[in-house]
Amino acid sequence: MDNSGKEKEAMALMAEAEKKVKSSQSFLGSLFGGSSKMEDACDMYARAANMFKMAKNWSAAGNAFSQAALLHLQMQSKHDAATNYIDAGNAFKKSDPQEAINCLNRAIEIYTDMGRFTIAAKHHVTIAEIYETELVDIDKAIAHYEQAADYYKGEESTSSANKCLLKVATYAAQLEQYPKAIEIYEQVATHAMDSNLLKYSAKDYFFKAALCHFCVDMLNAKLALQKYEEMFPAFSDSRECKLVKKLLDAFEEQNVDAFTDAVKEYDTISRLDQWLTTMLLRIKKTIQEDESDLR
Repeated sequence: MDNSGKEKEAMALMAEAEKKVKSSQSFLGSLFGGSSKMEDACDMYARAANMFKMAKNWSAAGNAFSQAALLHLQMQSKHDAATNYIDAGNAFKKSDPQEAINCLNRAIEIYTDMGRFTIAAKHHVTIAEIYETELVDIDKAIAHYEQAADYYKGEESTSSANKCLLKVATYAAQLEQYPKAIEIYEQVATHAMDSNLLKYSAKDYFFKAALCHFCVDMLNAKLALQKYEEMFPAFSDSRECKLVKKLLDAFEEQNVDAFTDAVKEYDTISRLDQWLTTMLLRIKKTIQEDESDLR
C-alpha cells in the first residue's frame, strides 16, 4: 500500500486542524462556536496521527497526538489530554525515546492530579523500561521503578509494587548497593512467605538476600541464613540454602575448588542466570583475594 498518500492526507489534516484552531481563537470565531472548532481540530489531529502511524512516520504521529493533547488541556478535558499524551509517547518510543519519556511524564502529571495513581504507576514502569533498554540509564530506571512501587503500594497493589521493587533490588545489587537490595529481598520474601500462591518464590528471595549479605561480609551471610531458616523453615531444605551453606564452608576453608564445585553442582539442575553468576563471581573473587593475602 502506498504510504506516501497517507502522509499527504495526514499533512492536509494537520493544516486544516491548524486553521480551525486559529479561527477559533479570533474574536469572531470565538463568538461563533469556538469550542466546537477546537473539538474538530482535536479529531483532525488524532486522525492525522493515526495516518502517520500507518505510514510509519512515528515522530510526526507523536507530534500530532501532542497537538491534540494540548488542545484538550485548553478545553479542560484532562482525561482526553492524558490519553493523547500516552498515544504520543507510544509513537515516539519508536523514534525518539527521550521525547516519549517527556510525553509520558506529562500524562503522569495529569493522572496524579486526578488521583489516578495506578495508571500513573503503570506509565512510570514504561518510562523505567525505556531507560533500561533504549537509553541505558540505570539510575533513572531505578528512580521510576521506585516511584511506581510507591504509587502501587498506596493503592494496595502489593504484588505490582513488589514486581517493581524486585527490579530495583536486581539493579541495586549490581551497582553494589547491597543494603538496599537486601532490604527489598527480605521484604518481598516475607510477603511471599505468608501467601499460599507465592510461598514457593520466598526461597529465591531469601537466597538472593543471603548472596548480597555474602558480598558484604561472610559473617553477615551466616547470621542472615540462620535468621531466614528460623523465619521460613521450608528454606532449610531448599537447594538454594544448601548451596549458600556449602559456599560458606568453602569460604571458611579458603577453598576455591570446593566453591566452584558447589556452584557447578547447583548449575546442573538450576541454571544460573546473569545476576546470580555476577554475585557468585564477586564472592569467589574475595576468596581468591584472601587466599593471596595469606601467601
